[in-house]
Amino acid sequence: MQSVAGAVRKMRVELEDPVRYIWQGGAEEHVVNDWLGKRVVIEFDGRINCIHCDRLTKKSFSQGYCYPCFQRLAQCDSCIVKPEKCHFSEGTCREPEWGDTHCNIEHVVYLANTSGVKVGITRGTQVPTRWIDQGATQARPIARVATRHQSGMLEVMLAKHVADKTAWQTMLKGNGGAIDLSAKQQELAELCAEGIAALTEAHGLQAIQWQDESATVCIDYPVLEWPVKVSSHNLDKTGHAEGVLLGIKGQYLMLDTGVINIRKYGGYNLEVKVYDNA
Repeated sequence: MQSVAGAVRKMRVELEDPVRYIWQGGAEEHVVNDWLGKRVVIEFDGRINCIHCDRLTKKSFSQGYCYPCFQRLAQCDSCIVKPEKCHFSEGTCREPEWGDTHCNIEHVVYLANTSGVKVGITRGTQVPTRWIDQGATQARPIARVATRHQSGMLEVMLAKHVADKTAWQTMLKGNGGAIDLSAKQQELAELCAEGIAALTEAHGLQAIQWQDESATVCIDYPVLEWPVKVSSHNLDKTGHAEGVLLGIKGQYLMLDTGVINIRKYGGYNLEVKVYDNA
């Protein structure tokens, strides 16, 4: 029996074939792929440590923050979810220095095949981590954009013609069919030609760089068996989840008793026991 305990973070990922998942919580790192086919028992001891300041908090906000940090940090502002509403230029950013280093840098606008085609954005440094965290089986950069705000405006424009969210239950039921993301990119370029030209004119030729020659990245996940029906474990209600680990996709552990989104429980003090006999 293997045991690990501590305040968890979302699983670290490495783009291999299949994706390699590393458990972050406790003194040592553990390869979660090695738990496949084994009985996993997860216990929540009731304590949550803020993932930013480490203080104990009774409730987690925005996937792991205490309330003071949630209210104070720029990374918890609503414009992180809706970057087209960035207000840095208005001088009202909660943390201007953080905004400079995280928002006023190059971002990638991409197409991904998760539960179907979706458009998304991420910092250039978060490729391919962001794609894996969303459970994408294919992903393709379609534009490099100078700032998060500008990438958000481009995303909103493209989202009029393609989804910008993942249906996570569908994503966890299987990989679905392959999609020609290059053809979809060309279609969006034609549909949004006027809008893309207007953004480029407003912000400069270097601000919005369309990437026609990008390669589509294919991603495989460690899965023994897909669930027929997707139901979630809720550690806040039960404090306990147990089952045989059948697969890992996105940030989800797929047990034979239900799925659990590890990212949702950032900062939660969990004890995980892995038994060799299922």
